[in-house]
Amino acid sequence: MAEAPKGALAFIERARDVLTVRRVFGEPIERDGVTVIPAAKIRGGGGGGSGSGPNGEGGGGGGFGVSATPAGAYVIKDGNVRWEPALDLGRTIFMGQLVGIVALLTLRSIVKALTKRR
Repeated sequence: MAEAPKGALAFIERARDVLTVRRVFGEPIERDGVTVIPAAKIRGGGGGGSGSGPNGEGGGGGGFGVSATPAGAYVIKDGNVRWEPALDLGRTIFMGQLVGIVALLTLRSIVKALTKRR
């Protein structure tokens, strides 16, 4: 079996270092007897490739990306643990607008149907 190129090994090492539990759970924060542990949704992907030409020239490359969005936090108070989800305000506003548009289009269709009957 062929050995992996040094660049590929470095790439894998960096990816492993990025994808740790510390990316999902933040450092606990304690204040007034309440401990909060933030949590995130992590998404990642990567790819790479290499090739060689007919005259012996070759090349390769790779890439890796990670994104994190807040998911919420665990709140620990008096020995009880509860989950507090994060509110994505942009998504909430978008969904409200979408529901409003659907409601207006439905109302318009109902009004048109009623006026045709008369």
